[in-house]
Amino acid sequence: MSQQEELKPITLMGATASGKTEAALGLARLLGGEIISADSRQVYKRLTAGTAKPDGAWREEGGRRVYLVEGVPYHLVDFLDPRASYDAASFAADAQRLAGEIKSRGRVPIIAGGTGMYVQALWSGLDPLPPADQAVRDELAAFAEKEGRPALHARLEALDPEAASKIPVNNIQRVIRALEVIRISGRPISELWTGRFHNALPTHLSRFIVLSWSKKDLFERVRARTLASFVRWEAETRALLDEGYPEDCPALKSLGYPQMIDYIRGDAGQAAAAERILRVTMAYAKRQATWFARYRNVPRVDVSSPADLLPENLLKAAGAA
Repeated sequence: MSQQEELKPITLMGATASGKTEAALGLARLLGGEIISADSRQVYKRLTAGTAKPDGAWREEGGRRVYLVEGVPYHLVDFLDPRASYDAASFAADAQRLAGEIKSRGRVPIIAGGTGMYVQALWSGLDPLPPADQAVRDELAAFAEKEGRPALHARLEALDPEAASKIPVNNIQRVIRALEVIRISGRPISELWTGRFHNALPTHLSRFIVLSWSKKDLFERVRARTLASFVRWEAETRALLDEGYPEDCPALKSLGYPQMIDYIRGDAGQAAAAERILRVTMAYAKRQATWFARYRNVPRVDVSSPADLLPENLLKAAGAA
C-alpha cells in the first residue's frame, strides 16, 4: 500500500449521540491520526455540555496551539466566539487545509461529525449561492417569530413553489436561507440547486463510515445524555446570558439552547425543558439519518453496543480495513 493510500482520510458520520467522538478517538489511536470535527456547534467556545464537545485542553505542541482530547489533536472545536458565525464554505476551506497539514506530518486525517452540509461541502462542493446577509436573516426570523413559521413558509411558496415543496415548514433555517437567496440574487433558490446533494460521495478521496443505531437505542442514548448534562448545560447557558451574550446570538441558537433558555427564564420546568430538548434532538437525528441515507455508495455500520464502535470492528464492518 502506498503512503498516499495509508494516509487516505477517513470520514465518520452519524446522528447526534451515535458515538462518533468515541469511534474517532479509537481510530486515531489505532491508525496514528488527528481528528477534524465536522460539527457546526462544537466550533464555539463556552458551549460544551449542550454540544457534547469532547473534554480536552489547549496545549502547545510542535510550535502550534492544539486542542488535545485524550492526547489526540482535535481540530475545529472550541475556537469561535459565541457571537460569531461559521458556515459550510468556511469549514470546507479550513478542513482541506488541516487535512493537508495532518498528512504532511505523516498522520491520518479523521473527519468526524454529524453536520451533513459540512461533509457535503468538503467532499462534493456547494451550490453557487450568494453569501449570507445577517440583516435579511434577522428580518425574516423576526417575521417568523411574530407571524409564525407557516406564514414565513407561505412567502416562500409564493416566490419559489419548488423550493417550498422540498423544505418543511419547521425547517426554519432552510426556509430563511431560501428567502434570503431570493432577496439577494433575485432568483429562486431552486434555480441555483445543482442536484449534487444527491450524488455519491467520492470514495477515491476518503474512506467513509456511517454509524447507524436503531431509533429506540438512539432515543435512549439521547435521553441519557440530555439528563446527564442538564445541570452543566444550564450553568453554561446561564453564565453566557449573565455575561451579556444575546439570546439570539449564533451559538445560543444551537440545538436545545432555546429550550434551556426557556427553562432559565421560568417559562418551563426542568422536566418539561428536558422533554422539549429530547424532542427537538430526536427530530434533528431523523433529519441527519435522512441526509446520510442519500449516500448509497458508502458503508453503513449497524451499531447495537459500544463494542461495535471499537476501531478494529468499525474498519472491518465498513470494509475500510
